[in-house]
Amino acid sequence: MRIAVVGGGPGGLFFATLVRQADPSAEVTVFERNRADDAFGFGVVFSDRTLAGIHDADPVLRQALDAHGRHWDDIEVRLKGERIRCGGNGMAALVRRTLLALLQERARDLGADLRFETETSLDDLAGYDLVVAADGTSSRIREALAERLEPAFDTATAKFIWFGTDYMFDGLTFVHERGPHGVFAVHGYPISADVSTFIVETDETTWRAAGLDAFDVNRPPGPSDLATKAYLEELFADQIDGRLLLVNNSRWSNFRTRRTRHWYVTEPRPVVLLGDAAHTAHFSVGSGTKMAMEDAIALSAALTKHAGDLPAALAAYEAAARPSVEAIQNAARPSLGWWEHFGAYHDAFEPWQFAYHFLSRSITDGRLARRAPDFVQASHDRWRAAYGAEPLCTPLDIGGWRLPGRTVVVEADAEGVVARPAIGAGTALPLRASAPSTGTLWGARITAPAEVSALPAAREALAALAGAGPALVAVCGGSAYTRALLTEQTRLRHRLPALLVDDTLDRDRAVTAVLSGRTDLVGGAAETVAEWEVTR
Repeated sequence: MRIAVVGGGPGGLFFATLVRQADPSAEVTVFERNRADDAFGFGVVFSDRTLAGIHDADPVLRQALDAHGRHWDDIEVRLKGERIRCGGNGMAALVRRTLLALLQERARDLGADLRFETETSLDDLAGYDLVVAADGTSSRIREALAERLEPAFDTATAKFIWFGTDYMFDGLTFVHERGPHGVFAVHGYPISADVSTFIVETDETTWRAAGLDAFDVNRPPGPSDLATKAYLEELFADQIDGRLLLVNNSRWSNFRTRRTRHWYVTEPRPVVLLGDAAHTAHFSVGSGTKMAMEDAIALSAALTKHAGDLPAALAAYEAAARPSVEAIQNAARPSLGWWEHFGAYHDAFEPWQFAYHFLSRSITDGRLARRAPDFVQASHDRWRAAYGAEPLCTPLDIGGWRLPGRTVVVEADAEGVVARPAIGAGTALPLRASAPSTGTLWGARITAPAEVSALPAAREALAALAGAGPALVAVCGGSAYTRALLTEQTRLRHRLPALLVDDTLDRDRAVTAVLSGRTDLVGGAAETVAEWEVTR
């Protein structure tokens, strides 16, 4: 079998290695348009929990991490002069160029033919039995087959830029600084004995106000944005002890989450997508390198299992690999959204709650406690010190509507929808979709949209309701993500108490929502709230 791999990144090289390892008779040629020692970006990072499958397939990554990588367990969040640490997050990273060199050596040792500085297209590969498109998020192979593969992408509003630094972080570190033009944040982590990765994010308003929009990002790869480098070195000087930022094709961009309806075609010839060519997930949750290497495992295994039946092999590959990719993308959406709004969180929360809000963006209080019990206990302690009770049992007085705890039952009565305290006795608060004609105490009720694309209209509707003078705003319907964005907007922008109405919540997620500051109250049907087992 003759296989052409277009793209000599980690996914393409690992696939070539695994195929040659499984079937030495296979002829595998890797075409890479860049030089062998080119590597855009700085480091690649892996969580301990995701490495087992890659290590079992081939030892090259494990050996690379053991010999050249850096390992850590804690995440550190720096904000407003405080440094908060959270353990139980085992991770390892190494220099991307080092990983590529070792993968190249491993593939060559197993007989793959590696051709660098070689541009290629589908028309050039007519003699191959299978073309593997591992040519990244801007895949030319995918675009040539776009009508068949149906690619799509969502573009984040946040801006990011990728640097290195000679300042040594001792683990994954998130640094947040408010400068004269707005808030910037760093994802920093060590990748060698003398270099750390330094990824910076900000919102577009801040980016433009700082004058960082002057660099032409449409220039060919290579030149870096030196004006931004100088600006960020000054802004983060105290955080990195005045050390330098290092450039490598460093320029601002907006992250694109890529999805492709079909990962392969068999006509007019067999072509299959691998890694970023098929999918991406925001780097705060999903490692593109790790996902590409897992694709390589699934594709090589499918080709081995279905030897002689290429259509069956490609179908088996997509069926095996797609579910985990979609799970990562689903987890990445609220994480990416967090980075689109982190400036508001920076200003609104104390450091302990900011850190908890950040670290619980894709995980519940209970799961986080199993991973980092000291961090979660400290967060609960800070809440109790401030309010005198556990989150769901903390009293709240809303314009004379006194609640003994943060849980309410939401139900219909003769006059419409009402909320009543779940603990003890108390009066019911009407929840209305529009302002009443009388001056009675009332709560607004808004339905979150199912799709993120409908959020702008929902935000306008929320602003109109908030301006009509309700005691609180109850948010129901939609998705967990859109509900959370609207409850947060209620609290942080409109300065009103928020009620999250969600009958899918269990007690763990109810606690997480309140402790994180995503909402003031949680509610649902009587049977839902009863299952939370809230007591004074």
